[in-house]
Parts: sequence; C-alpha cells; structure tokens
Amino acid sequence: MKQLILLFIATLTLLQVNANEADSLKDGHRTLKALEVVGVKQMPVSDLAAVTRISGGAIKRYNVVALRDISEMAPNFYMPEYGSRMTSSIYVRGLGARMDQPIIGLSVDNVPVMNKDAYDFDVADIESIEVLRGAQSLLNGRNTMGGQVNIRTLSPLNYSGLRAMLSYGRNNAIRASVGWYHRFSETFGTSVSAMYDMNDGYFRNAYNGNKIDRDRSGSVRWKLCWRPKSWVSLTNTASGSITRQGGYPYESLKSGVIAYNDTCFYHRSTFSDGLTVAWAGKRVVVTSITTAQYIDDNMTLDQDFLPDDYFTLTQKRKEWSFTEDLFTKGSRGNYDWLGGVFCFSKSGQMDAPVHFYDTGISQLIESHRNEMNPHYPIKWDGRDFVLGSDFRQTSRGLALYHESIYKYNKWTFQAGLRWDCEWVGLKHHSHCDTGYETYEKQEDGSLKPYGHTPLKINDRGSLSNNYMELLPKIAVAYDLADIKLYGTISKAYKSGGYNTQMFSDVLQQRIMQYMGLSMTYDLDEVVSYKPEKSWNYEAGVKTSWFNGRLMADLALFFIDCRDQQLTMFPPGLTTGRIMTNAGQTYSKGVELSAILHATNSLTFRTSYGYTNATFRKFSDSKGDYRGKRLPYAPAQTFFAGVNWIMPFEIAGASPSINLNVRGAGDIYWNEANTVKQPFYALLGASAAIEKDAWSLRIWGENLTSTRYSTFYFMSIGNEFVQRARPWQAGVTLRVNVEM
Repeated sequence: MKQLILLFIATLTLLQVNANEADSLKDGHRTLKALEVVGVKQMPVSDLAAVTRISGGAIKRYNVVALRDISEMAPNFYMPEYGSRMTSSIYVRGLGARMDQPIIGLSVDNVPVMNKDAYDFDVADIESIEVLRGAQSLLNGRNTMGGQVNIRTLSPLNYSGLRAMLSYGRNNAIRASVGWYHRFSETFGTSVSAMYDMNDGYFRNAYNGNKIDRDRSGSVRWKLCWRPKSWVSLTNTASGSITRQGGYPYESLKSGVIAYNDTCFYHRSTFSDGLTVAWAGKRVVVTSITTAQYIDDNMTLDQDFLPDDYFTLTQKRKEWSFTEDLFTKGSRGNYDWLGGVFCFSKSGQMDAPVHFYDTGISQLIESHRNEMNPHYPIKWDGRDFVLGSDFRQTSRGLALYHESIYKYNKWTFQAGLRWDCEWVGLKHHSHCDTGYETYEKQEDGSLKPYGHTPLKINDRGSLSNNYMELLPKIAVAYDLADIKLYGTISKAYKSGGYNTQMFSDVLQQRIMQYMGLSMTYDLDEVVSYKPEKSWNYEAGVKTSWFNGRLMADLALFFIDCRDQQLTMFPPGLTTGRIMTNAGQTYSKGVELSAILHATNSLTFRTSYGYTNATFRKFSDSKGDYRGKRLPYAPAQTFFAGVNWIMPFEIAGASPSINLNVRGAGDIYWNEANTVKQPFYALLGASAAIEKDAWSLRIWGENLTSTRYSTFYFMSIGNEFVQRARPWQAGVTLRVNVEM
C-alpha cells in the first residue's frame, strides 16, 4: 500500500511538471513568479493555519535578534533562556524538547537548522519572522510537530547601502552589527553583515565570587542574489558563528545560592551554506535548496553543581549535515499544487567522558559497596578516574511529499501526504581503567589487605533503527469576506534516537556489578527511545475589519500524542539524563491574537495562549502520572504591546513610545506536579526618536525586576533552579546609509 501511495505522488508530480512545461513551451514565454528568499516552499496557507508574522518595525521595537526574543509574542510559543545557548528549548502547545530532537523547525533564508543545539543564535538585519503554529510535517517533515519558524534577512536586491547598529545595556551588555549591501544591477546583488554580542554576566558563583555566565558571540553572513534571466533565480547564503559562554548559573533550592567548585562553559562554532536555485515556467516553478552545515561544540559541566568534588562532564561534538530539497509548485485556475523530494544526511562524533573525583568516589561508589559488605570494605586506587564514552552517530532520511489546494467559490480545500523514511545508527565505545583494594575487617576494627581488583572495561557496540511514517493532512476553509473559518487534521512525528548521556551511568553500574552489586540498567531499555507521534486537530477563525486596521485570529486545537518524548532523571544518585516515552498525552487549548492600527500613529498588539497538556497513560517506578500536567510547558502565555508615534517632530525626527507586557505560567517542573513556577508578568518599555537615516531608542526589560525561574532539575538527589535575569536597560543606535 505504501509503495502504491509513493508511486501515485511521484507520478502526479511528474505529470504536473510535464503538463505545465508543455504549456510554457507552447507560447515560448516564461515569467518568474514570486521567488521569495524565505517561504519559497510554502503554499498560500494564511487561510488554513495559525500564523504569527512579525514585521521589521516590531523587530526593531522589541530588539529582536534571536528566536528567544519572540517568546510569548506568538500564542503558546515559549522559549526560556537558561543554562547556555545549547540548552534553551522551545515549547509550543504543550509540546517541547529539552534535548535531542526539536519540536519545531527553524530555517533562515531557506536554510533549515538541522541541530536543535544551534537554535539559539543572533541574526543581523532580520526583515521578518513567520511562526506557523501546529503540526507542519506535510511540507517540513520530521521534528515539526509544534510548528515551523521562518526567518528572513534583508536582501541586497531590495536595499543598497550601509546599515549599522550599536546597543549598550546594563552589565556591560554590548551588541553591535554592521552590514554592507550592494545592488550591482537590477538582477545581481551581494551583502556581507557581521554581528557581535557580549555581556559580563548576571549571576555570581558564591564559591569563588566570580561571574559565571559571561557571553561572547560573533557571526558573519554573506548573501549573493542573482537573476541571470527573468525565469531563473539563484540565492546563496553562507554564515558562520562563534560562541564562548560561561553559563549554567544553577541555584540550589536547599541553600538558595549558586555555589560549585569546577568550571562550567559552553563553546560553539558553526558554519552553514545554502544554495537556492529556482526556475519558473508559465505555471510552474521548480526549486532546489541545497545546504551544508557544521557544528563543533564543547559543553563542560560541574555536573553535581555543588562545592564538592563529585564529578564533571565534558561533551565534545563535531557534526556535518547535508540536505537537498527538490520540489515543484504551480497553479492552474483554482488549483494550486506542490510536490517534491527531500533527503538529508547527518554524521557526527562525540566524546563524553565523566570524570569522578574524591567525593563522588566516596559517596556514590565506595559507600554503597561498603554498606552491602561491611566486613570486606574497599578503597579506590586513586581519588579520581574517568568513565570514558565516545560515539559515532549517523542518520539519513528520504521523504516524498505532495500537497494540493483547490478553491471553489468561497471554499478552499487542502489535502496532502508525506512519506518519511529515516535510518539512525550509533556506534558506542565505553572504557574505564581503574581498580580498588579490598580489605578484611579484623575483630579489633583494623583493616587487613585482602586483594586487589583491577577494573578494565573496553565495551564496543552498535545500534541502529529504521523509522517509516505516512503523514497525511486535510484542511478546509470558508470565506465570509471579513471572516474566514478553517479546520485541519494532520499527523506528525518526531524522530527517535539514543540516550548518549546514559552511557556513563551504564558503565558506572557495570563497575558496581564487578563489586558484587546488581546491575540496574538494561542497555537496550535505557539507551534508545521511540519516535513521538501525534494526531492534530485544529479549528480557527480569522477576521479583518475596517479595511484591515483590525485583524484578529482565534484557534482551538487538540493534540493526541503517543510515545511523547520526555527528559527525565533516573531514580537514585545518577549522573545522566534519560529520554523516555510517555504512553499517551493530550494537549488542548485556545489561542487569541490581534493587531489594531487605531490610527496611523497608534498600534496595539496582543496575543494569548492557553494549553491544558496532561498525561493520559504514563507511569514509572516513582508513580502513576495520569491526569498530571506535562512538565516545562507553560499553561498560559500572554503578550500585549502598544506603540505610539507622537504627532510632532523634534529636529525633523519622529518620537515614539512603546509599552509591553509579557508573561507565562503556570509551569510545572516535574511529572508529579509537586514543584512549579506560578504565572509571572514582565514589563518592558522604550522611547525612540527616528529619522530616515537613523534612530535612537532607550529601552528597558523586566522593569519591575520580577523574580522567577526559567528551569528546574535534579542531580544526585539535589534540586536546582535557574533564576531569570534581573531588570535590564540600555540604548540602541541604528544608522542606515542608502547608496
């Protein structure tokens, strides 16, 4: 059956290409349709999906340079800032991922970001951001269960000149960017932009008094746009970035302070290149998007986050990704269609040793062994040793997809199907070279040497899995002039994978087994996790009143999710995290958003999202969580902003004032719902003066200095949180020199 469906999709796509090409060649005329830098793959979805678009004006007003800056601006879209740029996660409609596979797709100028750990980065000269909420698997495939974000940067074909930005804020926060854009002709242009971001940190380590979350990052982007003919377009975007960050200011809930004795940092270097080539016939556009991406990072942690010598983790990784997306889209009368093939390949290597020190050896190994056999206690050879783990990870995927949209009077019908196939593999190597001395306890309490036991472990193995999914989608919309109704049903999935951070725990248990203690973990059970799948149901209303001055949207959704992937901390005094699958979860909610242009100088923007995401079937050794809220995803998000351009000028410049409030909560931190962050709200404001060539903005964020937590976790039985940054204020200068 699957093969027949594949054959049908491929045949239909080829027939449409050939038919439209024949039409194109008959009259010998080709015209290039709208070949946007971003969104080139999308169909006209405005009537059929929940979409939030953030324009260039709003991007400037709210100092948006990264994905985390639009948190709460789109309903039920939440991206907290914690740990480091590697660990910040995204939650949409109750779905989320703290590690491994993302829940939402991200592309910048058509280049899809293939690794979730590289989602948090700064982008200069953002022109617009589009957030598609709800499952987007039909066109974007795996790991887009929560939606898709498309970021578009300025094109040298639309602007020619110099752009610069300089911002300074509290805690020596400096952000600067410069861009050169040149249009050599109407058909050829290029640009180079660079950005630098730094701050001195916001949290101190009470152990040594030093700031621990300093951040230094820089990036550069080169874009080339060329239209040699009216029916051919080429766009190439190459970018690179470097991040050097302290990070991980985790506060002990017990002591209320941040205090640990080993260094924590995150270093990352990335490179990506994406080439988009589009060819246009009379009624068809054929597009190829080819990308290459590289990430090289190093996360080093004092993993116990205590002023004691337990253990540290270093995770070094290098990964290459390649993608090819070849698709066609066209129209004939009331019928629009899109079909294509997508393939990718990822290959990486990771070295993740856990280094045990004196307290860790004493508390986590020796004490357990000696409690079990007090007459023959042991003592480790030294007061430190390494549990070594290194991996080779590969994944490859192939997908075929087709989507059709047909309009009949006031009705719009959409139907599509995607066949997604993926292979994942892991080669692992766990090693350890240590040992311990066993003593015999004498009647007088003295210890007599009994024997020495060397511990030399050198385990190698490989694991692999195949995943194959059919992802259908149907949608219908009805147009009542100022009111549009729509409904969608779709299936989505998130890839399965392997818990690389659990190998150190497995190796630790192997050592305990050598000492006569039972082995806790089964390798096959704790290392792999299954794909996450969902059926998504959505109904909505889109309205536009008073010639577009007021636009308001309402969306209702219900998500039936099976095998939802959850990051958990195994019971006991463990060193790692584990991704596991919950049996079944439900997520239902409502989303409201509106933009009101009350006058040409007064604009209001608001959004509200409510999500009730609960376990339906899930239990572990700690309890049954049926009916409990899913952890880490906020029940509510809220955003409201007003911008007023004053009706007078100062030296030829227009002054303006912006006020905004954003909030989120409640957020439960564990499956048992015993710890939570209540709803919180943050006040922001800015005042600006703008002319055509420059603007100056004074701004403030979290002006009430609201104290709240952005993250919670446990390590070896201890609870930790990360507090949010305190109030911030600064000034931003922008200069545009057109040429």
